[in-house]
Amino acid sequence: MITHKLTGNAFQLAICQLEPGQVVYAEPGKFVWKTQNVGVETRLVASSSAQGGDAGQGGSGLLKKAIDIGKRAVAGEHLAFQYFSAVGGNGLLGLAGVVPGELRALELDGTRGWYTEKSTLVGAESSVNFDISFAGIRRGIRGGTGFVLEHFTGSGTLFIAAAGNFIELNPAKYGGKIQVHAGCLVAFEDTLTYGVERIGGLSAQTAMTAMFGAEGINLATLEGDGTVLLQSMSLEALANSLHPYLPSSGDESKPGLGNLF
Repeated sequence: MITHKLTGNAFQLAICQLEPGQVVYAEPGKFVWKTQNVGVETRLVASSSAQGGDAGQGGSGLLKKAIDIGKRAVAGEHLAFQYFSAVGGNGLLGLAGVVPGELRALELDGTRGWYTEKSTLVGAESSVNFDISFAGIRRGIRGGTGFVLEHFTGSGTLFIAAAGNFIELNPAKYGGKIQVHAGCLVAFEDTLTYGVERIGGLSAQTAMTAMFGAEGINLATLEGDGTVLLQSMSLEALANSLHPYLPSSGDESKPGLGNLF
């Protein structure tokens, strides 16, 4: 496990202490700062391939790398990770999300994995395996947030980010099933069953909900016994709140964020 400290309030930062031999991989854009003895390397390979050394050695390693890169391309993800390791003693590494909100460190012990939404990953220990999971096109379209989930297994520390604050729930405490706004879903343990459910049948009321209720007529559903992590603000809501202040092409009537103060 990675020794770490979460700091900050509205925009949290994870400060990781890397011991010799420990490696953390992160999504591009999540790195903030490091001590000079922490090296960084960008690799076109998923973490699960890197645990045994150079994944590029041998035909099977090249095939695995190609499959990993292909999955990330189809999912619309970055095609590479940044890898950080300390040389000559302990080093410090700072990572953060890209929107105001909380960070959470999940400690995987090999018995349960986690599914996360896209862009949730901040960083993870190299002993945490990364994979892309496809939830199904129909389910993804109905859910409104795409059909791609990231799946983390193995043992080690996983850092994820949310917009706003985390909300932690277990469906087992609420009759075994909960319905959530798809845009507020951040992560859930892989012991749970994920689905998308229509609110009611086709009627004038469901049409009103779809047109004016913001969340539409479909909700994500989580069933079983396990932890679900939600974010108090969806990225769509955050984008909509900023949109009136963003100048459009050829329109100088909007003030722009730089002129608000």
